[in-house]
Amino acid sequence: MSPANRLLVIKWVHTLIWLFFVAVILYILYSGIFDDVDKYTWVGIGLIIGEGIVLLIFKMFCPLTVMARKYSDSDKDNFDIFLPNWLAKYNKLIFTTLYVIGLIIVLIRTVF
Repeated sequence: MSPANRLLVIKWVHTLIWLFFVAVILYILYSGIFDDVDKYTWVGIGLIIGEGIVLLIFKMFCPLTVMARKYSDSDKDNFDIFLPNWLAKYNKLIFTTLYVIGLIIVLIRTVF
């Protein structure tokens, strides 16, 4: 497989995984806002914590970004994923903020 095709596969996989984690974060937020906390909320919280650990291990980079770097010398934030560049650039800030808000609401709903 050519380097361009390998990068394309990584971009598709990365985008699909990103969509999954965005859905998980939005579900956590939804669960908290609508007081519908269930086992899937807690599984989602665990998945996001796991994702955070992976990012810490890879120095705040997704392992797929590290892999994609072998096939591209682009300096754009979205070289490895099918997102607008502005969203790729602020992705961690936006979705970490949404996750923390959702987590706080879930914890408030379950403690009080």
